[in-house]
Amino acid sequence: MASLYVALQKARRSNLGRVFGFSRNDEGERVPLLDPREKTTFLTPEPVRLTPAWEETNLTNDELNFKEVTMEQAQLETNPPKDRWRIVYMILLLHGMGTLMPWNMFINARSYFVDYKLSANYTGLEEKDNWYSKDFMPYLGIAAQGPNLLFNWANIFIQIGGKLTTRIVWSIVVEMLCFIVTVALAMTESSSWPALFFYSTMAIVIVINMANGIYQNTVYGMAAKLPPSYTGAIILGSNISGTFSSLISIGSLWIAPNPRTAAIYYFITALFVLSLCFDTYFALPLNRFYKYHELMSQKEIQKKAKDNANLSSRTPYWKIFKECSGQCFNIFFTFFVTLAVFPAVDSSVLQVDPNFVVGGSYYVEVMCFLTFNVASMIGSCLPALGSWPGPRWLWIPVVLRVAFIPLFLLCNYQPQGVNRVLQVLIPYDWAYFSIGSLLGLTSGYYSSVALMYCPGTVSSPQYVSTASMFGAACIITGIAAGIITSFCFPWVVANLTLPL
Repeated sequence: MASLYVALQKARRSNLGRVFGFSRNDEGERVPLLDPREKTTFLTPEPVRLTPAWEETNLTNDELNFKEVTMEQAQLETNPPKDRWRIVYMILLLHGMGTLMPWNMFINARSYFVDYKLSANYTGLEEKDNWYSKDFMPYLGIAAQGPNLLFNWANIFIQIGGKLTTRIVWSIVVEMLCFIVTVALAMTESSSWPALFFYSTMAIVIVINMANGIYQNTVYGMAAKLPPSYTGAIILGSNISGTFSSLISIGSLWIAPNPRTAAIYYFITALFVLSLCFDTYFALPLNRFYKYHELMSQKEIQKKAKDNANLSSRTPYWKIFKECSGQCFNIFFTFFVTLAVFPAVDSSVLQVDPNFVVGGSYYVEVMCFLTFNVASMIGSCLPALGSWPGPRWLWIPVVLRVAFIPLFLLCNYQPQGVNRVLQVLIPYDWAYFSIGSLLGLTSGYYSSVALMYCPGTVSSPQYVSTASMFGAACIITGIAAGIITSFCFPWVVANLTLPL
C-alpha cells in the first residue's frame, strides 16, 4: 500500500508540474518541460497577433451565440430533405390550376353566356340590337385581364398585404365568393334584364381578376425560392386548368343538357378546386423540403443584405428588369400571339365538313377549347425532358409563332354579325385541328421554358422572386395585348381580300 501511495503522489506532482510548465525527475528536482531553445519562440519581443477566426466568418453576434437558430433549422441545414412523394410539386401544380381557374372557367362557359343567357331567344332582343351576345367574349377578355394586369404590376412594386399568406388567402377567398355569386346568377331567371345580367357578370369578372392578379403573381414569387422545375409545376398546372375546365364543360353538357343546370355544376366545380388550393397552401410551411428552401433563401438574402449594408436598401427594379428583359419579352410575345387568336378567333371557326367526326354543339368545345388546352398541357410537360433553344436564342421561335395569326384568319373564321369577304384558303377541319394543336403545343412549351429561364437571368439570388414576378406580370401583359388585338380581326376579314 505504501508503494501505491508514493506512486500516486508522484503522479499528482507530475500533473501539477505540467500545468505550470515543469516536471520532476527521480530525485524530486524540477525539470522544464521545454528545451530553453524552444522557449525563445514564445518569448520573442514581437507584438501579439490574434488570428482572425470568428471575425472572418462574417457572422452576426446572434449567429455566433446560436440565437435565432432552432434545432429544426440546424437539422435542415445538415440534412437537406427531399420532396418526398413530390408533395410540394403537386401543391404548386394545384395552385397553377387555381391561378387560371377563373379565366378558364369563364371563357369555357361561352355557350352558357352567348348561346343561352344573352341569346336573342332567351332575352327576346332582336339580333341586330343584341350586342351583349355578339361582343361578350372581347368584353370578357378586357374585364378579366385589365384589373389582372394592373394588380400584377402593382404587386411587384407595392407590398400589398405584406406577407405571402395574407395575399394568397384573401385573394382565394374573394375568388370563391365571386363564384358563389355567379352560381346564384345562373340559378336566377334573367331574361327580362339582360343588361343588368351582362354588367353584373362583367363586375364579377373584374373583382375576381383583381384578386387573381395578386394570387398569380405571389404564387410565382413563392416558387422562385425552389428549384426551377417547381416554376414549371405552376405552368403545367395552369395548362391542366384549361384542359380540366374544357372537360368539365363538355361533361356538364353531357350530364345536364339544360345550359343553366350545366353551368351550375360547372361553376361549383371551380369552387371545389379553389377550396383545395386554400387548404393545401397551409400545408406548405409544414413541409420540410419547403422549409429548407425557404430557410436557404432567407439566409442568402441576409448574407446579401450584410454585404450590401452600405448600399441603398431599395430594390433596384430597373436593374432587375433589364437583366430579365429578354425572357420577359419571350413570355410577353408568346402569350400575345396565343391570345390574339385564342379564344376570340379560334372559337369562331365553324365546321366545314358536315360529316366531320365532331359536330354540333360539341364542335367548338372540342376543336377549340379542348384541343388547345390538351396541346398546351403537353407542351408545358416537354421542358422536363430538356429545354431548347437556350436563353440566348429562344426569341427566334417565339417571334416565328406570329405566323399563327394569318393561318387562323384563313380558316373558316366567321365572326358573329360580320359578312366575311376574305377568302377561306384553309377549308379543312383536320387542317384547322392541326393548326390549333400546334398553337397550344408551342404556347405551353415556350411559355414554360421562358418562365423557367427568367429567374436565372438576374445576377443576385435575392432578386429571383422579383424577376419571377416580372415574368408573371408579362404573362398578363401579353394576354391583355393579344385580347385587344383580337378586336381588329373581324374588321380584317370583312374588308380585306387577297389578290388571287
